[in-house]
Amino acid sequence: MKTIELIVDERPCKPTLRYRDQEFVAVVVAFTRKDLRERLKAAGGRWDPEEKLWRVRYGAIRGDEELEEKILRD
Repeated sequence: MKTIELIVDERPCKPTLRYRDQEFVAVVVAFTRKDLRERLKAAGGRWDPEEKLWRVRYGAIRGDEELEEKILRD
């Protein structure tokens, strides 16, 4: 008996983030991105001056792809 593996489609894997809505996440946004900073403020985000990043509940930014891709991964 012989077997083969057939690849039908190939694309880069973009892993999904696993956060609960109530968890705080660290978001890194450049100072020049005023639009993103304003969206973080509107979502209840807080600036952490010591670490130079934003802390916001994940549920407040879930679905905003631009902010989700700025989440600092551990």
